[in-house]
Amino acid sequence: MEPHILVIVWFVLIAVLWTGYLVLEGFDFGVGMLLRPLSKNDTERRLVINTIGPVWDGNEVWLLVAGGATFAAFPEWYATMFSGFYLPLLLILVALIIRAVAFEYRGKIDDDTWRNRWDWGITFGSWVPAVLWGVAFANLVRGVEIDADHQMTSSFVDLLSPYALLGGATTALLFLTHGAIFLSLKTDGEFRHRARALATRLAIVSAAVGATFVVWTQLAYSDKAWTWAAVGLAALGVVGAWRAIQAGREGWAFLASALAVLAAVVLIFGSLYPNVMPAINDPANSLTIVNAAATPKTLTIMTWVAGFLTPLVLAYQGWTYWVFRKRLTAERIPAAIGLPLRAEQPSASDR
Repeated sequence: MEPHILVIVWFVLIAVLWTGYLVLEGFDFGVGMLLRPLSKNDTERRLVINTIGPVWDGNEVWLLVAGGATFAAFPEWYATMFSGFYLPLLLILVALIIRAVAFEYRGKIDDDTWRNRWDWGITFGSWVPAVLWGVAFANLVRGVEIDADHQMTSSFVDLLSPYALLGGATTALLFLTHGAIFLSLKTDGEFRHRARALATRLAIVSAAVGATFVVWTQLAYSDKAWTWAAVGLAALGVVGAWRAIQAGREGWAFLASALAVLAAVVLIFGSLYPNVMPAINDPANSLTIVNAAATPKTLTIMTWVAGFLTPLVLAYQGWTYWVFRKRLTAERIPAAIGLPLRAEQPSASDR
């Protein structure tokens, strides 16, 4: 395969990896963000956690692969981005660690205070990445200050522009909606109806904020006409999710909200191309898919490895979702809490 084709292929593959991460981990974040406000008691909080119990750690693999692929395929991009975005990425990492520990430690001791503290850990560990990922991607699209040595010189305060903060609000609201829809899809009984009602309200707010962000992105930072299709798909996804959840079609609503997240990622990467990090101080300093890429030999080896391993990972993750596809109810949550928290077997009802 020609070198210029390989860099395009890996730019697209990284976009696909980020899409998988944000779609799958997006509803994880939404569920964690809703853990306390949507649950009335400890049994319902355990129900909420059990909906993502079998899949949340597998969903995080997409982030590891996306980061590793960026490091190997575009080392200049990786170095500039991870050094320049050091503080926000560190905050995301700390939040993810706290969240992971909270999932495992919450059920270790039968004590309300103990569980309450770890519940806040799950909440914190979900809100922080949900907001900061949006801020980070918005700054990639908007551009940052980069010197001739490809070192990012923008400060942390520079990253908090109105556009970037709107990006953070957009991802947080999209993930909240995505998570509420997932909870209505994975639960039954009174809790399901409560989650559905909340998802209906959140979809309206997400549509308003998300529409502002995607239109701003298209008008200010995209020079391609075809990315208007991504704007339209994002709008179709949010509106479709709202209509479907109103009608009680949780499965279709989940697919529609996933489409909205996918369209947002397509818009972001489409607006970037052929840059990976635009330099707003001097376009000549911008990182592109060409000057940030690894050697053709490295990209060739990576392509063969990805072609072999990716189908295996997708098959395994698909099998996991299939096994744990059925709904959960609060009545099926056992009273004993002394053991480490694990996902309960799903109920018999399924949609």
